[in-house]
Amino acid sequence: MNFPLSHIPERTSGEREVGLTMMMDKGLSLKEAGHFIESSAPYTDLVKFGFGTALITRDLKEKVKLYKSAGLKPYFGGTLFEMFYVRGEFDAFRRFVDESGLHNVEVSDGTIRMDHNEKLECIATLAKDFQVLSEIGSKVKGVEMSNEVWVTQMKTELETGSWKVIAEARESGTIGIYDSDGSANQELIDDIVKAISVDDVLWEAPNKAQQTMFIKLLGANVNLGNIAPHEVVSLEALRCGMRGDTFFDVLPEEFHSRKQ
Repeated sequence: MNFPLSHIPERTSGEREVGLTMMMDKGLSLKEAGHFIESSAPYTDLVKFGFGTALITRDLKEKVKLYKSAGLKPYFGGTLFEMFYVRGEFDAFRRFVDESGLHNVEVSDGTIRMDHNEKLECIATLAKDFQVLSEIGSKVKGVEMSNEVWVTQMKTELETGSWKVIAEARESGTIGIYDSDGSANQELIDDIVKAISVDDVLWEAPNKAQQTMFIKLLGANVNLGNIAPHEVVSLEALRCGMRGDTFFDVLPEEFHSRKQ
């Protein structure tokens, strides 16, 4: 804060467990990553190398070191895990993550068919050496999961060793916890919130309307992910009532008479 204005929500700070922001790096250069850190590192916790881009990202180890030196937690997107796993190369995946200098790892089954017990075995194995994020939900349009399955899988993955469970939305925000038009699957979200601690869930919310919905529903310290690099500061402003969408949500009732 450049000025101590009143009625700004208290945000978690330092090495946060809640109130997380995950930025999605889809191919930033080393210089661009440095510029991102300069402007946005204080408002960022996790950096995901999107999809399978870690295999073709230039200066990968240097980027990992750069992000870590800024106090951020970089990790490879779950699609990369699936690329290795479907080829029977799980041990090679573990080696690649370790050799890349990562502490965090994502496990998902959004593209491949995978028995859930197999996924749990991977989570348990990886949790011995890494901090695991596991993603729930399919990336394939038309593949449906009941709300009960969503909740059950989230619970069992947390119990098995996941640090956070990620609610799938893709980078487009049109699948998983959202409908094809980007609107929230409110019934599913409500069922998750009733059954799972919101501190343990990272909601993918690439679009402002989705971010606003979660902030209004769960507060400034909701965990949000798949945020574009240039939107991280804007998201922090949204969390803190510094944009019109959440302006009055952070203010006491006596200020609401000033609403237009």
